[in-house]
Amino acid sequence: MFRPEIKVFDCTIRDGGLINKHNFGFDFVRAVYKSLSKAGADYIELGYKNSRKLFSSKEYGPWKFCDDEDIKRVTDGIESKSKISVMVDVGRVDMEEVKPASESPVDMVRVASYVKDIDKAIFLANDFADKGYETTINIMAISRDQGPELDEALRQIQAESKVIAVYIVDSFGALYQEQVEYLVKKYQTYLKGKEVGFHGHNNQQLAFGNTIEAIIHNANFLDGTVYGIGRAAGNCPLELLIGFLKNPKFNIRPVLDLISKEFIPLREKIEWGYIIPYAIAGMTNQHPKAAMALRNSDAKENYKAFYESLVDLEMD
Repeated sequence: MFRPEIKVFDCTIRDGGLINKHNFGFDFVRAVYKSLSKAGADYIELGYKNSRKLFSSKEYGPWKFCDDEDIKRVTDGIESKSKISVMVDVGRVDMEEVKPASESPVDMVRVASYVKDIDKAIFLANDFADKGYETTINIMAISRDQGPELDEALRQIQAESKVIAVYIVDSFGALYQEQVEYLVKKYQTYLKGKEVGFHGHNNQQLAFGNTIEAIIHNANFLDGTVYGIGRAAGNCPLELLIGFLKNPKFNIRPVLDLISKEFIPLREKIEWGYIIPYAIAGMTNQHPKAAMALRNSDAKENYKAFYESLVDLEMD
């Protein structure tokens, strides 16, 4: 599908970092950035912008903090038209540490928030916008928040925020196509002059299909990751998204080469993708943390017991 307004947003390093505490090596991140620049990704998100006062550098890698110097280290000298993004969580960033956009390699800051904290998200996004950054608000766990609170949050974003886009984030991989259509249209009802974005998780192998559904209904900011890497079941595979979009500015070849050289070996070291416990979490609209704990236990393949623990059924 060709639509020039569509922006492809790569989250490989940011979302993939949730698996390994953001400990990707500089050479790996540089290879990702170089390949995705060649592929024509509109935005490349390199991690979170968290305060070092709140998180230990001994526990987390550099992409938990995305210092400007580290970003320059992996991007300098690479020809790229892609914009650089970072993500922030409400309450986890120190604005006094953030330079104006004119002094930073970062172009966009995406603010992740639950519906209940939308007022704080608007304040934070506006603070970044005032520093010259493009901004979005990404509403997480949307499968749990589709009632009047969401309507009020969208009204508030429209009235008070300076963001250029607002994201539907299927954090638990629980949404189906009909719900995606409903949410995209709901966002569009309230948001005038702002784009709608979609970020899918692949618990039920629907991240790509749901992204297509969002595209059909004119969502223009689309997230993906190389080889679907991401926390637990991962995300919409970027290579599938690029293959679907009939836009000559995108080139799938560098992504396929990157997968061969970097991601096939990486998949032998860390686990992500469609696995039954993550599917169960998606079916039951649950956070994947319990499934992730199961995968790190001696009972990692005990699917029936795990299912029953989530739906509160008696054991046979």
